[in-house]
Amino acid sequence: VHGDGAGYDVRSFEPDGSDRLIEVKATRGGPTTDFFVTRTEREVSQERPDAWRLYRLHDLSTAPGLFILPPPLEASVKLTAEAWKATF
Repeated sequence: VHGDGAGYDVRSFEPDGSDRLIEVKATRGGPTTDFFVTRTEREVSQERPDAWRLYRLHDLSTAPGLFILPPPLEASVKLTAEAWKATF
């Protein structure tokens, strides 16, 4: 999958050449401001925990800060379903 549906924003590399898949979540609010994670982002974090990282940018309008969340996301944040797909 490529583009916005890839499950990460940036494909980078570690010094040893291994993949680093970076998903960036940014808000103007503080470090504990809620943010959204897509199903694909969560799936890639589960499939590639060695490579995938969530870079959390916060306080963008005042004093920007950054921290990194490795998988599993549930170890750091509470994931809550916001929408349900109904199919026939």
